[in-house]
Amino acid sequence: MSKKYFGTDGIRGRVNQEKINGEMFFKFGLAAGTYFKNLKKNKQTAIIAKDTRLSGYTLEPALVSGLVSTGMHVYTLGPLPTNGLAMLTKKMRANMGIMITASHNPYFDNGLKLFGPNGLKLSDKIEKKIEKLIDSKITKNLSKPNILGRVKRLEDANENYIQILRKNFPKNFSLKGIKIAIDCANGAAYKAGPKLLKSLGAKVYEIGTSPNGFNINHKCGSTFPDKIKSITKKYKVHLGLSLDGDADRIIMCDEKGNIIDGDQILAMLADRWKRKKILKGGVIGTLMSNYGLQKYLIEKKIKFIRANVGDRHVKEKMRKNRFNLGGEQSGHIILGKFATTGDGLLVALEVLFSMRKGKKSSELFKKFKPTPQILENILVKDKSIINSTRCKKAINVASRLIKKNGRLLVRKSGTEPKIRIMGESENKILLLKCINIVKRSIK
Repeated sequence: MSKKYFGTDGIRGRVNQEKINGEMFFKFGLAAGTYFKNLKKNKQTAIIAKDTRLSGYTLEPALVSGLVSTGMHVYTLGPLPTNGLAMLTKKMRANMGIMITASHNPYFDNGLKLFGPNGLKLSDKIEKKIEKLIDSKITKNLSKPNILGRVKRLEDANENYIQILRKNFPKNFSLKGIKIAIDCANGAAYKAGPKLLKSLGAKVYEIGTSPNGFNINHKCGSTFPDKIKSITKKYKVHLGLSLDGDADRIIMCDEKGNIIDGDQILAMLADRWKRKKILKGGVIGTLMSNYGLQKYLIEKKIKFIRANVGDRHVKEKMRKNRFNLGGEQSGHIILGKFATTGDGLLVALEVLFSMRKGKKSSELFKKFKPTPQILENILVKDKSIINSTRCKKAINVASRLIKKNGRLLVRKSGTEPKIRIMGESENKILLLKCINIVKRSIK
């Protein structure tokens, strides 16, 4: 049975429509609080962080109200990267953590990412149980007046997060003499990003650190890598870092101005970790991972397994196969040695740590030549069009054409009203032809 509210990565949608509004967030809080408060007999606590969207001021109070109505005590942390929330959920021994964010989406979208007490995103099984509670009678889950929860704001969440990140590296790790450009997408890392790098001694050139509630991801961040490319070249820095709205993704730029995507970062880390005997098992990618990455890892005798799209699916596959490295082309990289979910700043530190002996970023990356890949995102009113007879026929025709010369993937976006088409082939003419066959059937 498909899920009603949860998508690929939590709950997401347009603000003040359908599921992203005050009424629904009260219900989400009530349902999540009801489910998680039964997991511990001691003090019931939930922690909430968010990115910088204006709608956070509307949605957070509603979510808090739902949680305290179940008897949960709530700590609000303010703007904080998603993995910071996951790390602090575990450190504070909270029943759960909730991140109010729509990640890389525009400001007019928002949503939730839920984490259990272990700092892990929820399984499909748990999400379905919470969905049942969302649709149940409200009064059934309300607590008595004498056991309602309390709410407290914590102002030092970013400092605690930075401290946790730094503890993963030697005390003498320094970035003195290193010039870094960082684009925080006017999002959740606008405080923690520059502060972390400066605390290690780096010279930092920052953009995307002036959020106004509307400019999150707007022509900046990991979905607009040309921005970090221009800053990197302008100030002649050693490495450029570009995060998304909740900082769980990262795209990089070397000192020559070459954009480094998640696949290239994974290849670099896998190679380094294997040499340092840190790598466990192999690497988990996704259906979107470039074939060039797969080929490179096989040549390096590193196991490679594909998971469904979404860092939650990557993490589940990592846990099942006991791998400690996985990620997506989009920049979700999970360093299982340190974290339970994607963390752009943590990945940046791991890369910078490998540069500490004077290595140039251009020497670290470009491990493989990517197979030509085309990605098309088609805006649709109804994503079920992908199941129409016409669309299915077009996908079958295109798939047969490209079968021996590449691969084709057509899927619904789990986070936006879009159909995503990905094709890979050395034969670019054939690739374009197959992509257009599918595009025409959708449009």
